[in-house]
Amino acid sequence: MTGQHRAVLSDEPERDPGGWRPTAGPVAILPEDNALFAGAVASAGGVVAPLSPDTRGLIWLSYARAAELEEVLAENPQIGWVQLPWAGVDAFADILSRHQRHDLLVTSAKGAYAQPVAEHALALILASLRVLPVRARARSWNSVPAGASLYGRSVLIIGAGGIARELIRLLEPFGTRIVVARRSSEPVPGAARTVPVGQLNTELPLADIVVVAAALTGGTRHLLGGAELALMASTAHLVNIARGPLVDTDALVAALAAGTFAGAAIDVTDPEPLPDGHPLWSEPRCLITPHMADTPEMTAPLLAERIRLNVAALLGNGPFVGVVDPAAGY
Repeated sequence: MTGQHRAVLSDEPERDPGGWRPTAGPVAILPEDNALFAGAVASAGGVVAPLSPDTRGLIWLSYARAAELEEVLAENPQIGWVQLPWAGVDAFADILSRHQRHDLLVTSAKGAYAQPVAEHALALILASLRVLPVRARARSWNSVPAGASLYGRSVLIIGAGGIARELIRLLEPFGTRIVVARRSSEPVPGAARTVPVGQLNTELPLADIVVVAAALTGGTRHLLGGAELALMASTAHLVNIARGPLVDTDALVAALAAGTFAGAAIDVTDPEPLPDGHPLWSEPRCLITPHMADTPEMTAPLLAERIRLNVAALLGNGPFVGVVDPAAGY
């Protein structure tokens, strides 16, 4: 049941607003109202009302209509808290950068969807290791043995957020050796080693599986390019469940075609959606899922709980969860 999912938060410290807290008041839900999320506001003791000069909190539910949020913020400087709908805020990065104010607190769903996404990451790892991209395309029986076990493998996870932490938990029964690459070398529970992302070039050749679970920012775009992919072992597998632009698509196509590493399984692409006829669709060593690591059925109750917690915080009943650092980009 989706109700069994829970948020998984990283150890990144939340942004300190310097003792300032948003002023409590009515909350607007835009660009369209939603009964489930309105119920979450009410359950925290908040009031949902149409956007007006009295609005103090804003729940923005559209990733595709991010540009409209800028207009709303520009016209309503009285809004002190904004809740965004997804863990990644790359679609809103420019807007948040232009609207950095000491009296505006932004929260995202980071950590809220970690469990379903980590579950999908595990599925992609197993599928790639077991050569399912090739098997699923087959039209005749092939008795040549192929496939590898996950047990005892070395896994490099790039990123240390909720998805990474939940994936570490899911990998525990397989006895994997896990290395986490993150912005700092602060240890991550369950990982054998934690290294700064600057040491990727040293770690990539050692990994049987490389999982991309980092935030997309100006500094992480094409984090894995041609040079980095060339360092991977010929038997290694790449999994990306974060954002497509973290991996250079042209470099990925070339590396797979050349057999640089064994396979890739990706839930995100660049561009997205991936156009019909793109070389990755016909690459036998690549498994693509269309950004479906989670579904609305899975995420809606999780976002509702995040909204409930943050509306309670707006009313002075607890801390805000998932605070976004506009400078860092997540």
